Amino acid sequence: MRKAGQLYIRLLEGLGVEGDAHAGTTVKHRSRVRQDPTQPNLRQVHLIHAELHDELRAKGFELAPGQMGENITTPGIDLLSLPKGALLHIGDEATVEVTGLRNPCTQLDRIRPGLMAAVLDRDVNGSLVRKAGIMGIVLRSGLVKAGDAIRVVLPAGPFVALDRV
Repeated sequence: MRKAGQLYIRLLEGLGVEGDAHAGTTVKHRSRVRQDPTQPNLRQVHLIHAELHDELRAKGFELAPGQMGENITTPGIDLLSLPKGALLHIGDEATVEVTGLRNPCTQLDRIRPGLMAAVLDRDVNGSLVRKAGIMGIVLRSGLVKAGDAIRVVLPAGPFVALDRV
């Protein structure tokens, strides 16, 4: 699951991250393949907000970007609040469409015991809050370099809140 830090990655339209185990037009995650291997892959790119690393560090979890399987770590963007269908224009070329929330799994506890519970929370109504990032599909290929600007374009309303994918 851990991905080594890279100076750049290449996003491939309709597929995901070049060389990534989750790249492809249909689902790659084992549990989803067991359910229906022909499902479209809505999890081509995994993004985590850098602030989650800060929050986890304060809870005693020292994690490097990529260690939770994310392809892109973003500072200063409230990823979890984006609506379904938001577009992320990354760098000069790439575009990712937001499809939903990452549903954290027990693989996180193999990285650090208790990590899965640390990326889950409850809101004031008691509803589960998944904080392990968002997923998206690649609409436009391009090279993404560390430090590239990300421009968010919201879809026409009404907005649909993210759910797990």
